[in-house]
Amino acid sequence: MIAYHFPPLAGGSGILRTLGFARHLPECGWQPLVLSPSAGAYAQQGPSQLAQIGAHTTVRRTLALDAARHLAIGGRYPRCLALPDRWSSWWLSAVPAGLRLIRQYRPDAIWSTYPIATAHLIALTLQKISGLPWIADQRDPMLDDSDALAPYPSEARLHRMHAWIEQRIAARSAAIVCTTPGAMAAHQRRLAQVPRGRFCLIENGHDDDAYANAGHAPTALHAPRGQRSRFLLLHSGVIYPSERDPQPLFEALARLRREGALHAQNFQLLLRATGHDAWLAGLLAKYGIADLVSLAPLQPHHAALQEMQGADGLLLLQAANCNAQIPAKLYEYLRCRRPILALTDLAGDSAAKLRHCGIDTIGQLASSADCARALLRFLALARQGRAPLASHAAIALQSRQERCNALADLLDQVSHRSPP
Repeated sequence: MIAYHFPPLAGGSGILRTLGFARHLPECGWQPLVLSPSAGAYAQQGPSQLAQIGAHTTVRRTLALDAARHLAIGGRYPRCLALPDRWSSWWLSAVPAGLRLIRQYRPDAIWSTYPIATAHLIALTLQKISGLPWIADQRDPMLDDSDALAPYPSEARLHRMHAWIEQRIAARSAAIVCTTPGAMAAHQRRLAQVPRGRFCLIENGHDDDAYANAGHAPTALHAPRGQRSRFLLLHSGVIYPSERDPQPLFEALARLRREGALHAQNFQLLLRATGHDAWLAGLLAKYGIADLVSLAPLQPHHAALQEMQGADGLLLLQAANCNAQIPAKLYEYLRCRRPILALTDLAGDSAAKLRHCGIDTIGQLASSADCARALLRFLALARQGRAPLASHAAIALQSRQERCNALADLLDQVSHRSPP
């Protein structure tokens, strides 16, 4: 298993996907060997999830330099050192280490996950040398050409590099895994030469064990539910300026306060670990809502789950340019069984997943007026205890164990192994 996102990296939903697979695959008859960067590759580190790796998982960490932090002079570095990403140097140490793992353990398959693209390059090299079947896990799309005026990646050289890697995946992988129906459809359109049977949908999910350890105690920022005078709406995780632009929501909040529907004594929006606090602080000042909206720093995952379970409501933001993606936090939100307000596009995969789970408290993020409408309806339902929640049966289908069962089945298929 070749993955950049792995403890002790702090933050990032990709950690949870790889860590969950590594923890649960042994129950399905598969022994994981994890090839990951050394801790110095990560700008943010935290030990809280290291204990979850477990003694059954073999982990090899090799040197990876971040071009922006380790190779820059005066804040500048050659762009070629950051293709296909800033950790391209990882390839130099990981390939020899991967070959040693293959010789020592004789694995049956290779699995790599994007992002970071260098992980796929390592897997590609190891597959070519070893001949082992390779599963390419496309947690996010490497390319998006749906908008000709704003292709992703926007830089031409990086776009060409990603396109080349994707074509190598098409040529050499045994299976291509996508995390949403929309992403799989986009891959199938772009890689029309790949037989449909080589694509597999394995969504993100939640880990029940994490909730058993999270508890329900209040955090230091706010009192327990039922003892608060104002409604606490929480957004936990990164807010991207384009993909989750909250400005229509901020405009709606400003309007609702002018109209008297909201004020600082009855409502608080908490934005936790946004990754863009300086930009958001400027927006809060622009819209004059700093008394309604608070910014809070990153915290360990177990504390984040605790905070989600203690909130009055959970906020999901996802713009229409990400209709083929589902934020990993959505699955955790569902497991928390707290009311969810989703501001997204009604035609996207996020809205479809929520509707499938029986949740209809959804508004259009692109429309300030609809944000206001959806928020008022949501607050009324949540305060009356009538906001829809996912059923226990629906939640069970979104667990990491279910996802691991699917991955184990795929590993059995590509390696021609019989399940245990």
